[in-house]
Amino acid sequence: MALSLKSSQLRAVNRMLAFNDESVEDDVDDEFKLPPAGSSHNQWKILIYDVACRSIISPLLSVSQLRKRGVTLHLLLNSEREPIPDVPAIYFIRPTKENLAIVAQDCAKGLYARTHLNFVTKLDRSLMEDFARLVVQAGSLGNVASVHDQYLDFTCLEQKLFSLSKKNSYVLYNSTTATEQSMEHAMNEIAYGLFSVVATRGQIPIIRCPKGGAPEMVARKLNRMIAEHPTMLRSQNHSRPLLVIMDRNSDLVTPIQHTSTYQALIDDVLKHNANRVEFEVKVEQEGGGRPKILEKKYDLDADEDPFYKNHKFQPFPEAIEQNGVELQDVTEREQAIRSKTVAQQQVQQHTEGLDSSSLATAVDSLPALLDRKKQLEIHTSILQAVMNQVAARDVPQFYELESSLATGAYKNDLPKAQKDVLALVEDPTKGNVEDKLRLVIVYCLATTAASSDIDAVVEALQQTLETRGVTDKNTPSAGGATHGLLTKEDRQKLATGLQAINYLRKLRSMRMITTMASSEFQETTTTSSGGDSTDMLSSFMARATNQASGLLAKATDKVSSMLVKIHKHRATQVVENLCEMKPNSEDEEYLYLDPKVKGDVDVTNMLRGMARAPVRDVIAFMIGGGCYAEYQNLQMVATEGRTVSYGSTELVYPCEFLAQLGQVS
Repeated sequence: MALSLKSSQLRAVNRMLAFNDESVEDDVDDEFKLPPAGSSHNQWKILIYDVACRSIISPLLSVSQLRKRGVTLHLLLNSEREPIPDVPAIYFIRPTKENLAIVAQDCAKGLYARTHLNFVTKLDRSLMEDFARLVVQAGSLGNVASVHDQYLDFTCLEQKLFSLSKKNSYVLYNSTTATEQSMEHAMNEIAYGLFSVVATRGQIPIIRCPKGGAPEMVARKLNRMIAEHPTMLRSQNHSRPLLVIMDRNSDLVTPIQHTSTYQALIDDVLKHNANRVEFEVKVEQEGGGRPKILEKKYDLDADEDPFYKNHKFQPFPEAIEQNGVELQDVTEREQAIRSKTVAQQQVQQHTEGLDSSSLATAVDSLPALLDRKKQLEIHTSILQAVMNQVAARDVPQFYELESSLATGAYKNDLPKAQKDVLALVEDPTKGNVEDKLRLVIVYCLATTAASSDIDAVVEALQQTLETRGVTDKNTPSAGGATHGLLTKEDRQKLATGLQAINYLRKLRSMRMITTMASSEFQETTTTSSGGDSTDMLSSFMARATNQASGLLAKATDKVSSMLVKIHKHRATQVVENLCEMKPNSEDEEYLYLDPKVKGDVDVTNMLRGMARAPVRDVIAFMIGGGCYAEYQNLQMVATEGRTVSYGSTELVYPCEFLAQLGQVS
């Protein structure tokens, strides 16, 4: 079975940490097969990296795992570093003029015994010559032991999820101020990033992309890079993944709309970056004092954490329920072991020679059980933090309405769509500034509403937000309540959001983006539908009463609308059409580039009527930013015989993407 992208990248990093020794076993990623740190086959070393390469290493290896691989220190390239002249240094950096100048200074100072240079992507010949000149002039050429291009210029967050970490990518590729030179440089960087993915996997892909724009530019550059590489086409791996390159402008709804699944909600409502989640917890003080605020930070690993792996794609209420069920099960098993241990010890005090093997087995299983309990308790804390945000902002109402808009439920009743959007936008108790802005954007993108109707909604949005904090004492229904004036930060968010809406309306009027209402929607469901959904919800509530924690009962009241149908997003439909080779679809419209075919030519017409091998492995890549909701949705077309990996220029959470849309205008 072929290795996943993350496993392949980890293997390459392990080889790099072993000084690129080709004799190193391929399974050194197995912790139990590593030679002892400090031995002749795993000698001590120092790892020097820049910020970009640190983000590549972090999801792959913890500090303790680096230690097992002989890394005594790991330091940033641009930090102040003390000389350690008897230890070799492995540098893992980007090939830039600034970085090479620092390395040359290190060599001149003799900071380390030997310098092993590893560049995350290709080192240009001109930079290599400049570096050689610097070390020769300093008389430190002998200090440089090796130089390698690693082609690891991507961050693998999960087995099937990667990012090129190109910040503000949507703005960069869509700004009206972008020059031809800056665009060419940006497209080259994406192509090199994808080349790293291809090189790490060791498989030559079939490349599909829409004609024109950024996807075609990147696809053709990548096609040439692979074809012109001296060894790439000699690969003995005959498996051919399908690489689908798409443009964010083909679907602007998915990264902006509210979602309903555990992982995507973490990314939406909590601070979440590079698998680390952060949030605040209020701890009530004895005697009714002021609550204490605690900062919580947890690293999530969807590949090693069983609960997260199994439930990250589930609707939020189901994740809550399963957390309660599993935590109760583990607690009962722990209590049973402890009770059994106490009973056995009491019996042994009165009985000599009793077989204690069952007692030893029970005791041995306890540490693993406690570790699992600790993991589940961490998820309980995270679920509670998400629940607090979901309940405070009434996220389910936004999710439900946006889902209806996106799936064309209002296609034949646009006045009702406007009425329902206005009702939620004008309710000062529902959502925050960005929640309302996101709803208006979905309304703008997902319907064919007239420009005047969008004007009315935007005007209502502004009026509702601008009058927050104004108490209407003459209106009995107001009850003298106030919701607080907009803060300076909220006013900035509102201004940015309005700019985003203007930008999208401009694209809409120029027909540069396709409204969701004009697309076909394919629906599926992860739960019962119709009459069954009521039975399921009743059953859900019944089970809630049996949970030790009140979290599930609270969730049932607030998030029951998240147990609804979900639809295949644009990227998912495209990938499915290409994999199934459906007629009159993207399979006939998209470019078909094969690096093994001489010349940078589209071979779509050559393949008409020909039998093609079924697609077993897909890499879907989005230029302009991706999101967890899209990653999850793509797994709908993954089957028992087909894997779907997802990558993007960067992973953005909804409010971050909203800010980028506001910057483009």
